[in-house]
Amino acid sequence: MKRILPTVILVFIAVTALAGDGIPPYAVALLPTPVLNTPDFAGTFASKDGKIMGEDGCGQIRALEFIALPGTAFKIEGALRKNSVTVYRVSTGDYPFPTRKGYFVDARFVKTMLERPPERSRRLPPVGKIIESLLAAQNIPYVWGGNVRSGIPEMLTFFPPAGQPYSDVPTGERLQLRGVDCSGLLYESTDGFTPRNTSALVHFGRPVPVAGLSPREIAGRLEPLDLVVWDGHVMIVIDRDRIIESRLDCSGKSSGVRVRPLRAALEELVKGRRPINEYRKGPTKGFVVRRWYNGTGRDLP
Repeated sequence: MKRILPTVILVFIAVTALAGDGIPPYAVALLPTPVLNTPDFAGTFASKDGKIMGEDGCGQIRALEFIALPGTAFKIEGALRKNSVTVYRVSTGDYPFPTRKGYFVDARFVKTMLERPPERSRRLPPVGKIIESLLAAQNIPYVWGGNVRSGIPEMLTFFPPAGQPYSDVPTGERLQLRGVDCSGLLYESTDGFTPRNTSALVHFGRPVPVAGLSPREIAGRLEPLDLVVWDGHVMIVIDRDRIIESRLDCSGKSSGVRVRPLRAALEELVKGRRPINEYRKGPTKGFVVRRWYNGTGRDLP
């Protein structure tokens, strides 16, 4: 962290300096658009010898915040040009989370505009369609910040693997960001209707009282699409018997989207966290159950 902080500060200065350089004030995503917490797209996605340079020890690109869906509106707050490629510093209502680093998009993924574009349309699919989509994601890889399970083929054009064919596996597969994280699984299956991060999902919808209940009692109160969630992970109820989640396992043995028996998942969970009715951060680890689906998407926070 200490090594990258000076670089981030210098980049912020450059972005600020170019903010009034005739750049249109708005943009809209034309493609699924990676949104990073760094402007260094080239350094993040550069690849060599089967490794993407921005990956951590678990093979995850932690600079990736989420993938903006086509139609996502951005406000451009500045720009940085390097090697004929422009990177915009942006904000968007689709990802309204505070940041000190900033959020950045590669200009090749978006179209700039002089007038504010409309916000991306959000239509909540029927419950059956959401569950069908969730179940179809089984065995999809876990990708930090990922919410487009099929990936982004254009990544191979913009950031081709160095010295390797575009069809290369695993570099080509990972470079396309094929996969989802836990909240990204829900986000994609609801067509981007639900909040993108668990920090918001812990307050989404209304609480299901579970404090002091056993796993069996909790399971008896759950309905399809209820969220078993804490700030850091979410599991989605399929029915009274099953739950689905996307988990990161650095060993790779149980990583990705998995359907699990509901009771077994709850019994494992209560070994490290206790059920509470309203989420709050603190020394005692807890989880909540949130019921958000009412078939229309109305009256939801």
